[in-house]
Amino acid sequence: MLEILGLDQEAERLYRLMLAHPHDGVVELSQRFAAPPAQIRRLLDRLSGLALVRPAAQEGKSLGTGFRPVPPEVAMELLLARQQADLAAQQLKIEASRAAAARLIAECSVLPQEAASHGEQLTGPEEIRGRLSRLADETLHEIMTFAPGGAHTEADLEASREPNAALLDRGVAIRTIYLDSVRNHQPTERHLRWLSDLGGHVRTVPTLPIRMIISDRRLAVLPVDTADARAGAVVLQGSGAVTALCALFESFWNTAAPLSAPRVSDPNGLPAQEAAVLRLLAQGLTDEAIAKRLGVSPRTARRIAADLMERLEARSRFEAGVHAVQNGWLPSSR
Repeated sequence: MLEILGLDQEAERLYRLMLAHPHDGVVELSQRFAAPPAQIRRLLDRLSGLALVRPAAQEGKSLGTGFRPVPPEVAMELLLARQQADLAAQQLKIEASRAAAARLIAECSVLPQEAASHGEQLTGPEEIRGRLSRLADETLHEIMTFAPGGAHTEADLEASREPNAALLDRGVAIRTIYLDSVRNHQPTERHLRWLSDLGGHVRTVPTLPIRMIISDRRLAVLPVDTADARAGAVVLQGSGAVTALCALFESFWNTAAPLSAPRVSDPNGLPAQEAAVLRLLAQGLTDEAIAKRLGVSPRTARRIAADLMERLEARSRFEAGVHAVQNGWLPSSR
């Protein structure tokens, strides 16, 4: 029952026995537990590590196990405090990953323009599609993809099924990161379920920095113009550039939510998409720019922003930013 707080079933059962029989020793508890004394001692170590038992006062002779259980109300406070600390540590880890990703994005943002002068250039949708088809045929091990843009048309989804199935049939691993917003578009969500059932790996995040496809960690295809991915693309082959882009992909993959996982909130109670909107608002982005980053309509972006302002009791976006910092929803430093 308390596994959600980090207390496994066996340790919880022993803790309850100690509450009911506070003077029992290891031998008595092992008989009640129907387990060898060595197992009882291991569970006592676990409970001690969680601070749910404390050394018993020694009055002439050893009292029971040498430990006494802390009162249940204190135990629950301890478990909750530990969980909150773990969540805070995880949040710091996520923020560190975001910071590392931001540095990589800054370093990689000029790669397409630099490579366009000497790399393999692709112009127009037809040339891009043809090169991506050949790239898929040449891939031996893995395809890693950033797929921003939100919901996909049913025609595009249908057209991608045969190539994806062929890759998986050949044993090529497919890892794709989509935007969280695709979970609200039934055709796209059904397609991703189909892809997952076939063996593909799909995760989602609130925002993505760029559209990108990496083949076998040796070739990367990026748009020359991030505002219009169909206008042109460049194929990068330099080991340094591709290595940086692989690291960027992994930093997002490690914090992305698997398609099968329920949506979770951060320690402040903000769903991932709302937390992303708050960060984008703090960066001064317009509703239209935020909508594009999230893969949603401007109306949806405005609604999320309005809900955040209401929760923050703010009359302006500037005031919302101030209140968000005061509440700990945004860092107090840049």
